[in-house]
Amino acid sequence: MTYLYIRWAVGPEILAFGSFQIRWYGLLFAAGFLIGFYLMRWIYRQEQRNEKDLDTLLGYLLIGTIVGARLGHCLFYEPAYYLSNPIEILKVWEGGLASHGGTIGVFLALYLYSRRRPDQPFLWLSDRLTIPTALTASLIRLGNLFNSEIYGKITTVPWAFIFERVDPHPRHPTQVYEAVAYLALFFLLLFLYRRGVYLRWREGRPLGFFLLWVFGWRLVIELVKEPQEGFELGLPLNMGQLLSLPFLVVGLYLFVRKSYRIFG
Repeated sequence: MTYLYIRWAVGPEILAFGSFQIRWYGLLFAAGFLIGFYLMRWIYRQEQRNEKDLDTLLGYLLIGTIVGARLGHCLFYEPAYYLSNPIEILKVWEGGLASHGGTIGVFLALYLYSRRRPDQPFLWLSDRLTIPTALTASLIRLGNLFNSEIYGKITTVPWAFIFERVDPHPRHPTQVYEAVAYLALFFLLLFLYRRGVYLRWREGRPLGFFLLWVFGWRLVIELVKEPQEGFELGLPLNMGQLLSLPFLVVGLYLFVRKSYRIFG
């Protein structure tokens, strides 16, 4: 049987002017934050919160995401190298961002932000940010697709991609799997919010649902994803799966708990 695999030879750059480049990953990353900003402005208007706070919130989220994602990659995947060469941690432009670290960074940023704004408590804010975060996560995975990175294992499924910048083998397009899963979550969460479900659920339950969906899918998709580092080959679960487990536990707790307050 002959399969018409998708041959993926798209480069990561959109435009290049000498050493200056506009890359798909950066454009999609920025688009996620920009669209997310307008989504949050709409939510703040719906719930009569101060829209001027969003500029400050965006700054917290950008710093938390980038710093957390970078440190997550350095400490989770290549700790020996980066601890021996700490200056390399600063070279974000060379690549190396971990979504689990980015998630931790966002939560820390939200906690610090919400402490200064009692009208926007941590769980209230986290619940609403699940909507733009799901969309941003989908766009970032499309950026990974353009970079031909975080791809899957060799396969014969008819929808396999041949990443020509990597090797000639058909592989699971795991970036697409994740992008579709997160995009579906975005539309589902937006629908639930518009129907008033967020207001009927206790604080933290939308966040719990978000964590269960994202990291539940991550746990499954990692089964067909190529290991990112050699040390993962000897593990019963790869690093992505191991790091997903704590988020699943927290998500389950938030979704089913009966108590009302966390963090005061």
